[in-house]
Order: sequence, then C-alpha cells, then structure tokens
Amino acid sequence: MTRRQPRLVFLTTAAERQMRRWIARRGGAHAATHGSTRNGGQGFGAPAAGVLLHLADYPGATIGEVTTALQASPAGTSGLLARMEHADLVRRRTDPDDRRTVRLDLTPAGTAALDDVRAALAELNDRLTDGFSPDELAVVARWLEHVTRTLA
Repeated sequence: MTRRQPRLVFLTTAAERQMRRWIARRGGAHAATHGSTRNGGQGFGAPAAGVLLHLADYPGATIGEVTTALQASPAGTSGLLARMEHADLVRRRTDPDDRRTVRLDLTPAGTAALDDVRAALAELNDRLTDGFSPDELAVVARWLEHVTRTLA
C-alpha cells in the first residue's frame, strides 16, 4: 500500500488562516483593553501587525517599502495605512529631501500597540513550537523558506 502524501498546500493555507484569525482576535483584545474606538474598536490584524513591526525596524519607511515588506498590493496597503492613521497608530510625513515621497512613523499609540503585537507573537510562537524539538523546527523552517523562495 502506498503512503499518501500530506496535503501540504491545504495544511499550510489552513494554518495561515488560523494564525491570521488568532492575531486578529488578539488585536481586537488590544482595542478593547486600550479603549481604541477610533477604528470602530476592531483592533488590528496580521497586516497591521506587519506594518507596526516593519516601522519599528525601519522608522521613516516609505509606503512602497512597507508594501514590499508586506508582499501586498499598493491599493491594499494604502487602505490599511489610512485605517491605521485614522486609529492614530501611524503618521505620514513628507520627506524633507523629496517632497513627493511620503514616509511613515509609529505614533505613541502605535508604539504601545507594537508592544502588544510582540507579546502576542511571542505567545503564538511558544504555542506553535510547543512539543517540537529544535531539529524538527529547523526542518519546518527550512521547508517554509523553500516554499517562499520557490514560489517567489
């Protein structure tokens, strides 16, 4: 009897969907805890968390740089940034050397949300890696990196 291959595409897609939902639930909890009603109390999801993390590492990044980092469409990023700006998580500023370029920075509220994002992701990482050896996790990481490179 031939052993059936695991349904890796389905499993990866399902896992990604569950991780996004988990992050969104945590972002909603952030909104409730911090009284964030400027964005309808919806909190933030995985893409917004990605923006916060990117701007923490690259303050003053351009909208194009954020779009590339998120692997998102310009239109999708534009809408996300508008919502995040309305929620006072990020602010736009004109580049002093090139007035056509818009740069992004975290606001104090964005920095506070970033702390929650980092804590949530640490918790998620702990939950996802529980019960796996470092060798097993290295194989998973190598496979995911391979998928990313192969499909880029």
